[in-house]
Amino acid sequence: MVDPAPFVTRFAPSPNGRLHLGHALSAIIAHDLAKASGGRFLLRIEDIDGPRSQPELADEFRRDLEWLGLEWEDVPAQSTRLASYAAAAEALKARVLLYPCTCTRKQIEEAGAIDGSDGLIYPGTCKRIASDPALPAAWRLDAEKALAETGPLVWEDELAGSQAVDLSGLGDVVLVRKDLPASYHLAVTLDDAADGVTLVTRGADLFAASHVHRTLQALLGLPVPRWYHHPLIMDESGEKLAKRRGSPALAERREAGEDGRMLAEQLRVQLLSLGT
Repeated sequence: MVDPAPFVTRFAPSPNGRLHLGHALSAIIAHDLAKASGGRFLLRIEDIDGPRSQPELADEFRRDLEWLGLEWEDVPAQSTRLASYAAAAEALKARVLLYPCTCTRKQIEEAGAIDGSDGLIYPGTCKRIASDPALPAAWRLDAEKALAETGPLVWEDELAGSQAVDLSGLGDVVLVRKDLPASYHLAVTLDDAADGVTLVTRGADLFAASHVHRTLQALLGLPVPRWYHHPLIMDESGEKLAKRRGSPALAERREAGEDGRMLAEQLRVQLLSLGT
């Protein structure tokens, strides 16, 4: 029996807030899966979130990972890769797979958008009418055209098994934002390919996004990794930990003198209790 190839995994935080226990769990899982296979664990800073990005947090993230006892390789941050995002978007536009959208969130809500697996499903307003070129526009993927071009697709999750691509729960997602050169979907797909990531490790809250990313890989001729969507750590109210909800920061615990390696071991034990 041939041993599986070593995994290349990554941890890709955005410097728009301090890391919390949920981030620590993701980093530990990605690190351990790579190291157990004799592979590589990468750190990529996703720093194109406009004015929300705080460049000084990148070094804090590294101190947090070192405190947890993790070893990693740095790869280029997203801000160095804007040209690749623009080139991919232009290629998709040339194939008429993207269309401009000037709708605001309020307009989308008023149009009767329904909830999907990752927020409101865009009702396709701008796909049916010519948009005003004077207004700022995002660019959306035409899901119907995209899947007509790719045909049926599947992707493999280490925990959930084989998944048939289904974009019905997401609709026509934004690939180029009004204020940024790429959305999360486009940037992370291109970055993972550029970095040679072979096992995408992230929380279960991003499970639905993988349907989009597998579609983009097919459209852009990119290599296809495997995925590992781990369970989330919840707070006392049953909500997932989040920066915007003020979840306690790793840096606060580190600065208070807590033992990071011991915390990492506790999270590994908690991971086993979650059934992964």
